[in-house]
Amino acid sequence: MKILVAVKQVAALDEDFEIRADKKDVEEDFLLYDLNEWDDFSLEEAMKIKESTDTEVEVVVVSVGPDRVDESLRKCLAKGADRAIRVWDDAIEGSDSIVISRILAEVAKKEMPDMVFAGVQSSDQAFSATGISTAAYLNWPHAAVVADLQYKLGSSSAMIRRELEGGMLQEVEINCPAVLTIQLGINKPRYASLRGIKQAAAKPIEEVALSDIGLSAADVGAGSSMSRVRRMYIPAKGRAQMIEGTIAEQATKLIQIINEFKGA
Repeated sequence: MKILVAVKQVAALDEDFEIRADKKDVEEDFLLYDLNEWDDFSLEEAMKIKESTDTEVEVVVVSVGPDRVDESLRKCLAKGADRAIRVWDDAIEGSDSIVISRILAEVAKKEMPDMVFAGVQSSDQAFSATGISTAAYLNWPHAAVVADLQYKLGSSSAMIRRELEGGMLQEVEINCPAVLTIQLGINKPRYASLRGIKQAAAKPIEEVALSDIGLSAADVGAGSSMSRVRRMYIPAKGRAQMIEGTIAEQATKLIQIINEFKGA
């Protein structure tokens, strides 16, 4: 059996930062990179399946990104993943989550996994679109916000419990192979051991080009994306005003403020 786990290296802002000259992102020198929190839980869920049986289970992590992504992939290898794949081409720069999903789907077609796991969302953009879009490109069953997974190796289906709005839970039986997006709290992600870190440092990371998965530069990038960043900026800070006086005086002042705001 093989489980493909899609992971992402996310960016967090340093305390001080500057917007890029083109106004479309933050200057990279001011960004801190790490493995997406949701993907840590996805990897752990795959590792639980691997360790629950004597049957051979291969856990493969895949990410789309430049060289710096290797650090996050090695973190996954240190936690027990068997292989790591990184897909990159300069033409991918500017791709939205839907284009990234197409890339991941092509990797899945090449790897032929029995299951694909992804985090519910990424902490930097929170679109919650990548995993479900990957399922659409594969034409596989999918389930989002999975909070519990019961899967017996070799079974043609899995029982899942997923979160709904309003604090409700839904139990679903899903046919396999399937794409599942994993929610926080489904398990307790492990720490990488010193031995695991040393072993991960020696493992190769497979670098995959677009041509290796049947795609070209015309299939990716901002030009092929359904959304693109127009502008990034720091919003103007608001201000608060305490209205003193009696209730009648406060009401009068409030009406005055509203009329001024409306230009009346």
